[in-house]
Amino acid sequence: MSSAPGPYDSGRQRDRDEEGRARNQRPRDGLGRPLPYGSDGVPRQPEGVVRTPEESVSEAQALLDAGQPFHAHEVFEDAWKSGPEEERELWQGLAQLAVGLTHSARGNTKGGARLLLRGAGAVAAWSTRAGQDRPYEMGVAELVSWAKALAEVLEREGGAVDAAAHAPRLRGGVREQGEQEGEEGE
Repeated sequence: MSSAPGPYDSGRQRDRDEEGRARNQRPRDGLGRPLPYGSDGVPRQPEGVVRTPEESVSEAQALLDAGQPFHAHEVFEDAWKSGPEEERELWQGLAQLAVGLTHSARGNTKGGARLLLRGAGAVAAWSTRAGQDRPYEMGVAELVSWAKALAEVLEREGGAVDAAAHAPRLRGGVREQGEQEGEEGE
């Protein structure tokens, strides 16, 4: 393998984490897009954090409400990797919902709609198999309904959506139209 710089090589050494694994250290915006080195970005979610399911849901909701669905996806990813095998599909589906919202906010409406529907299908399938319609107080039917409705909007209207304004309510149903960030609405 050549060590000569390629067309996309800035001459920088590859970023590494504390264990020596390759990990891009560029700052990121609220939707997870890399920013130039030295830019102010939003704090990154630490990887590999083991949280209780309740903590995962609460932290992900706070990130969704802040318009940071990419970072909420990281929380759900930690939950699927550290949680029990029988809940893996639930957490993967929730991560797909967050990534679907991320793509939708970035303007990738086709990919966003596809991921929202895939995530909704995974969460619904897990719910049916597990016989749980409100795991950790999350309303599965409401989340599935939210994802399908947003996918319809994306397919019909196209264009990027405001991630905070379109974030789901993981607990307590769907965000009401016009509900302001920080209001409970429940």
